[in-house]
Amino acid sequence: MPPINKMKASNVTLANCEKDFILQCIRSRKRLDGRETYDYRNIKVSFGVERGHCEVQLGKTRVLAQVSCEITKPKENRQTEGQIFINIELSTMASPAFEAGRMTEYGVELNRFMERFFIESRAVDMESLCIVAGEKVWSVRVDVQVLDHGGNILDCASIAAITALKHFRRPDVSVMGEEVTVHSHQDREPVSLSILHMPVCVTFAFFDDGELLLVDPTDKEEAVMDGHMMMAMNIHREICGAVMGGGVSLEIDQIVRCSKIAVVKVTEIIELIKSSLSEDEKQRLTGKIGVFESTKKITTTVAETTAMDITEAVKTGQEITNNNTPPSQDNNLLSIWHADIKGPGTAQIGHGGNNTWQDMEEESHVIEIESDEDVENAVKSEPKNKEPRTSSAITIDDDSEEEDVVVLTSDSISGVKTSSEKIPDEGVDLMAALKKPAPPTDSMMTRSASKNKKRRKKKT
Repeated sequence: MPPINKMKASNVTLANCEKDFILQCIRSRKRLDGRETYDYRNIKVSFGVERGHCEVQLGKTRVLAQVSCEITKPKENRQTEGQIFINIELSTMASPAFEAGRMTEYGVELNRFMERFFIESRAVDMESLCIVAGEKVWSVRVDVQVLDHGGNILDCASIAAITALKHFRRPDVSVMGEEVTVHSHQDREPVSLSILHMPVCVTFAFFDDGELLLVDPTDKEEAVMDGHMMMAMNIHREICGAVMGGGVSLEIDQIVRCSKIAVVKVTEIIELIKSSLSEDEKQRLTGKIGVFESTKKITTTVAETTAMDITEAVKTGQEITNNNTPPSQDNNLLSIWHADIKGPGTAQIGHGGNNTWQDMEEESHVIEIESDEDVENAVKSEPKNKEPRTSSAITIDDDSEEEDVVVLTSDSISGVKTSSEKIPDEGVDLMAALKKPAPPTDSMMTRSASKNKKRRKKKT
């Protein structure tokens, strides 16, 4: 495994003070984004509507992979095997360091690594792509487009390529003699590719002549690193390829240490890919064909801020508040009246609640008076539409028959008891409730006698 010349993976321009600061952080086991030494950035896997469309985001690095296929003739030396091509394009949209329409040295090295990791490791069963031996085979092409360069393009591209191959479905074919029929998606269900294993690349960056090691370097860390090593491995702990660059000589113990770290990272990444594919299949079975995203942190302890939707919580709180509102007292509770003593021998009905006397009148709760003398003790209720009267607003009108305010004395009470036996019990209880009766006055007796005379004249 000879070392390769150093590739200029990142053309980020950094000042000397920035380089010194990054190196000082790495020496103190710290990183600019808050990760630990062996932590990956957040990985997001997205699928499109079409089969074989996959977008992977690793931190600020975004890569889009699209798989397509066509029927071609096989190679002369491999008559029963199909073909697979992997192409990585570095556009100026990803980074100003990449030139448009011209493959840089870094791009050539990336394509070479991808072919070595996927094709030479026999990740895809080539014989399953054969239709007619020596005549027609399937040619599968994987186009990888780098959308944003935030460091560690190879790891992100390898995840996108293997996920897109696993997600892709080719049309089904039938052979009748020498005639080959390609069935549409409506006629027959498309067939998935035969993936034998899933190689995933893990990149290590070395600093201070190999003494310091980082996993998943960013673009700024790539600008100050002394060397790097890219190792591809599957879930069976089989190394599919390893490439070193930068001119840093590594010892055997360092390579073994990197392989042990790669085993853990590859296992976690492959589990993420499988869970994303299974969730996408469930969504497609329910008819929700669209973009599905799956985000997972690979052994990271840094918590990121997440926007939360509290609309449902606010609505629920309003509903609980409305439900806990007490019911209106007008509909459920009757008004509570109190008798206030204004003076010795007097009483007034207080305003304990809303007036419900009008409702009682509508229900024919009428008090009948049988004798002429009972008029003195009858108290009529005020209609509901009238404003309540206070003690200062009460006036006495001798000619008014609608409402009279009568002040009773002890002599009048005794006179009522002896003069008539038809007085209702309610009147006696009301008079008995009065405390401290006032002494009789001549004006009160004269006023009461004049009222009785007037009413008797009207009746006759």
